Amino acid sequence: MRKHIPNLITCLNVTSGTVAVFLAYNGELLLAALCVLLAMVFDFFDGLTARLLHVKSEMGKELDSLADAVSFGLVPAVLAHFLIKDVVLIRSFTSFYLLQPWFENILVYSPLIIPGFSIYRLAKFNLDSRQTHSFIGMPTPANALFWVSLVFCFTFEREVFFSIWGNPFILALCVLVLSILLVSEIPMFSLKLTSFSFRENRLLYIFLGLLVIMVILWGWCGLSFMIPLYVLVSLCGKKN
Repeated sequence: MRKHIPNLITCLNVTSGTVAVFLAYNGELLLAALCVLLAMVFDFFDGLTARLLHVKSEMGKELDSLADAVSFGLVPAVLAHFLIKDVVLIRSFTSFYLLQPWFENILVYSPLIIPGFSIYRLAKFNLDSRQTHSFIGMPTPANALFWVSLVFCFTFEREVFFSIWGNPFILALCVLVLSILLVSEIPMFSLKLTSFSFRENRLLYIFLGLLVIMVILWGWCGLSFMIPLYVLVSLCGKKN
């Protein structure tokens, strides 16, 4: 019985992602974003539970990737789609920010590329023996976390959101850049704390310290710079 417990937690991950899709299509972007965070909790605990119970298996590994494809591949695309759509509509109504319909559709539906890049990333991760304690390319939960943070910023700090991210061109560019980072060969540090040693977790501690400062200075919108900061710290760590 205990061998099925991690798989059950993984199923809760994909269920949270599926609920997020339903909520987003019913106009509840904030609740959808919260469901993504819940999926991340389940994604963390399924692996932890498998290790604690000594029931790690190839099936669990594949099931985890399938769940991640929904929660951290499909759902970020849905969140990005509705964010860009809302920005286009609000800009059009408030500042005559009008685009040609065909070009507007390109921007609004640009997130369609996210699931494809995400599942390629997940398949690559499963086959890449180099990615045991760190990552090659950006992990899919990080991409999902970026769009979740933008939903929080859009909901709670709308004026600041529009001054920084409230341009459909910028959001579509984020879709493209982050998708490329998913399948890139850039080494990125793990966000999981394996010990409390500063030497072993130097990049993680630097990242968390800078993130706290940004949140103190900019509130919810500080979180929207979490993933750009993660990429920047990873690049600096690579040079050092």
